[in-house]
Amino acid sequence: MAGFHIENFGCRAARADGEAIGQSLMAAGLTAADQQPLDADVLIVNTCSVTAEADRAARAFIRRAHRQNPGARIVVTGCYAQRAPQELAEIGGVSAVVGNSHKALAPEIVLGLLKNEPASQKAEADVVSIASLLAGGMRVFADDRFAHSLIEEAPLAPGGQTRPNLKIQEGCNNRCTFCVIPWTRGSSKSLPAAGVMRQVEGFVAAGGNELVLSGINLGRWGRDLPEKLTFAGLVREILIKTPLPRLRLSSVEPMDWDDELIALMREFGGTRLARHAHLPMQSGSDAVLRRMHRRYRPWHYAQKAEALLKAAGAALTLGADVMAGFPGETDAEFEETISFIRELPFGYLHLFPFSPRPGTRGWTLHAENPVPAPVLEDRMAALRALAASKVRAHRAQFIGRELDAITLRSPQTLAARGLAAALTENFLPVEMEGLHQANRMVRVRATGLSPDLALRAPALA
Repeated sequence: MAGFHIENFGCRAARADGEAIGQSLMAAGLTAADQQPLDADVLIVNTCSVTAEADRAARAFIRRAHRQNPGARIVVTGCYAQRAPQELAEIGGVSAVVGNSHKALAPEIVLGLLKNEPASQKAEADVVSIASLLAGGMRVFADDRFAHSLIEEAPLAPGGQTRPNLKIQEGCNNRCTFCVIPWTRGSSKSLPAAGVMRQVEGFVAAGGNELVLSGINLGRWGRDLPEKLTFAGLVREILIKTPLPRLRLSSVEPMDWDDELIALMREFGGTRLARHAHLPMQSGSDAVLRRMHRRYRPWHYAQKAEALLKAAGAALTLGADVMAGFPGETDAEFEETISFIRELPFGYLHLFPFSPRPGTRGWTLHAENPVPAPVLEDRMAALRALAASKVRAHRAQFIGRELDAITLRSPQTLAARGLAAALTENFLPVEMEGLHQANRMVRVRATGLSPDLALRAPALA
């Protein structure tokens, strides 16, 4: 029985793709090589291309994997595979490149490689012909139609991922000047409601307790479907019509937190809907947001955060993406971002230095007016210090309080210290005394913070 390993890079939605491919391969009889992943028969590299560093990390992993296991079939998929398939195909050891346009066919392509059989006619019809590579047995699957981009039928179960991602939306119709996603994932496409409900029901039947809805532009779910159901309406149907113990929403754009969705946080938050909201921000400067072509202003963002806090209460964990060094960002504009962050009760921040992506407007803007590297480094350092203080302040307020949580698969380094990992309903990491099986819904009492700012909790009674 062949073994496989999937190395995921990038966002939660990309991880959902990897999980779906893995579930399909296991359903076909392959086994996940959890103990010695790089010794697997097939290595699937699920790439990101949001930054130049993401590209570099993927290339480094492919080369290291090929050195360690030269006999493995290496299949590269994801955003980098869509953006620059030829570049990846030229790396030694790569057997196939599967762009996001053909991601739903990735399991079939992997199985065909293992059996030395051609892919289906559906897949082969769209293969990119690169004569020199095909002559050596290389297969590259990528086009700009994205007809096979959304993975719909891979079953969900609380296995390797206690809290799996159910990706219900793919692609993006926005054209933010810094972002390559519309070119690497195509236009917005939604999984029909019936398919979503079927997946949720199957997850609950398999013993799942927490499910994360994810997407590239999650709040735009349903707008391409004939059925007249909003994203908030779908969330309500999941909470009303299924017995799922806990639903968590991944990143939702600020302006997609409409009154209907915020009302669900008020109605179900803290019980079956996680009090956790991730609102991408990017900048707190109005001028920078306009140059980015973002669809909100700082005051819009603040209004949505205030409405969410009012609906969910102070236990809400609010998170954001923040970018430093967008072309032309002045000291005054950066200070606007710092001041804006200070004013809002963020529980965590995902920080990124601007990275010019080929083909975007940001690439041209960077060539015309780049932020000098030393200045960017200083700004990132300031953001990291502010983010750390926000994390500590937010988590410290829960010391002495009881919180609902779910146990996770504990890293070996944590288990060796006699501790188990858990995650609270409002998205706070917990280190619990004792060893506990994953996927248990528990009640913990926080007694302090660990050096890495996880909540500490005593053993369960």
